Amino acid sequence: MISFGIKDIIDILIIAVMLFYIYKMMKNSGTLSLFYGVLIFFVLWVLASEIFDMRLTGSILDKFMGIGLIVLVVLFQDQIRRFLTDIGSHGRMRFLRRIFKHSENENTRRKDISAVVYACMTMSKTKTGALIVFQNKMPLKEYEATGDIIDADVNVRLIENIFFKNSPLHDGAMIIADNKIKSVGCILPVSHAMDIPKTLGLRHRAALGMSQATDAICVVVSEETGNISVAAGGKFNIKLSAPELDHLLSEYLSTDN
Repeated sequence: MISFGIKDIIDILIIAVMLFYIYKMMKNSGTLSLFYGVLIFFVLWVLASEIFDMRLTGSILDKFMGIGLIVLVVLFQDQIRRFLTDIGSHGRMRFLRRIFKHSENENTRRKDISAVVYACMTMSKTKTGALIVFQNKMPLKEYEATGDIIDADVNVRLIENIFFKNSPLHDGAMIIADNKIKSVGCILPVSHAMDIPKTLGLRHRAALGMSQATDAICVVVSEETGNISVAAGGKFNIKLSAPELDHLLSEYLSTDN
């Protein structure tokens, strides 16, 4: 007789939550078809080895499963890193941060957002291309290292001068972290998603790729149209006005998230 108790229910719920979280993460990163392939392979292995006791097929699939963990780490290294970082971020003692730093951080972040919004509106009018990345919970040190470290206060004039068309740093991305412009001229991962509109250029693909690989919030000003877009969680918000941009950045970068 098969017994089924509270422990089994908890066991099933844990697996269900993990699968849902992995599905959501893969969907945002554009690797959902790869996730389906791995899931189908795993189901076939369970059916052949555990349920139908197919010895030949089961033994072959067992060999693949033996190296499966290494293969998965290679294929999903970015997603695994983001998954573990998210777990670590959610485990922080946020109530202490809210007690001691909430007001100060909110005021400083508010100034940073206002400066970026103002600079983006100015660059939008002159069709000056720009790519600005806000660090969220995940550290972006490896991306900062690809550019020039300046560690300067977030300033409207500085942002405009960096992305000025004749500036040697205007083609790369600017990374804002810890209320500072940490690095400029940075190289970001480019998204290879097929559903990106052809009207969106390389800056937009880099912004989307960054939002898929990390939890960063990326602001893009199009050099062709002057339109302002925000990429977050593997999704785009395009043709934003100043109030819409301000609202989105405030929502995404809230310390309560």
